[in-house]
Amino acid sequence: MTPQPRDEGPVPGRDWDRAVELVSSAEEVALACHISPDGDALGSTLAVGLALRAVGKRVVASFGERGFTVPRLLRFLPGQDLLVDPDDYPAAPELMISFDAPTADRLGELARVAGKARELVVVDHHPSHVGFGTLNLVDPGAAATAVLAEELIRRLGLPVDRDIATCLYAGLVTDTGSFRHSSTTSEVHAMAGRLIATGLNPEEIARELWDRSPFGYLRVLGLALERVVLEPETGDGLGLVWTYVTRDDRAAYGLPYHEVEGIIDVVRRTDDADVAVILKEDDGGAWQVSTRSKGGIDLSRVCATLGGGGHAKAAGFTSHQPVEQTMAAFRALLRRAA
Repeated sequence: MTPQPRDEGPVPGRDWDRAVELVSSAEEVALACHISPDGDALGSTLAVGLALRAVGKRVVASFGERGFTVPRLLRFLPGQDLLVDPDDYPAAPELMISFDAPTADRLGELARVAGKARELVVVDHHPSHVGFGTLNLVDPGAAATAVLAEELIRRLGLPVDRDIATCLYAGLVTDTGSFRHSSTTSEVHAMAGRLIATGLNPEEIARELWDRSPFGYLRVLGLALERVVLEPETGDGLGLVWTYVTRDDRAAYGLPYHEVEGIIDVVRRTDDADVAVILKEDDGGAWQVSTRSKGGIDLSRVCATLGGGGHAKAAGFTSHQPVEQTMAAFRALLRRAA
């Protein structure tokens, strides 16, 4: 694998060089992404895994979640034969690379493994990243972790075929909201063009990611919309819209947790609120809170105070308090930040 140099960017060239050196010298590379993976996390992981396997590297990949299951909407991604249950993941990898996780805690069951890896390369684009690797390839300005994954593959001198491109494209369109978010730049479109040129089908990927859901999703969406609350004057005229989904709601229709991820995108559409929130009770009884902003407030700071993180316009946190208590804490911080 021959490194391909490029001008210095947000990640120092010496760090890219070190990453190339580590990957090139490793006999086995263990890849991981955050729990409840989205298209960017899993797509980036599988893309790098496929690229390394194609040149003869031993590769193992996983995400540290009990009841290890790939979300239905991501089961079209190539390379899933690389995935193993967290129990079968190396206990102390020679080289571990994590994707799209701003903190070690986001690796779930694999966080303890990350602490035992001889070398831990962290690839991420979250502003809330805490730099928990022995080498951190972090660019908060990147539209998606997939951008950094493509750069790593390129610097390793590895080709990008249709399968690898499909994984990277899924990550790119997921985190740019199908090119609707402010992170969409000319460079993002140029990357999309490179990936499409490999022969992937954007229409098929879009259908898998956004245009398919079980019937039970519509029922649970209906419940969430019945509960929706609009608070038009949370602070300095900042509007807030929020709702919640319980695990009993999902159980009534046999709906897995990951199937309700998209409800936030329905709730946030109202013109009467700048901030949207949905609380989703997971199978363990904790509330996974997703937040979205139209730009008037930095939600990553608010959520970081509550133990989470993310981006200015899309962030989240976990709460073990009841819905009303959780919203009271969030609302108070929102007022201070407004």
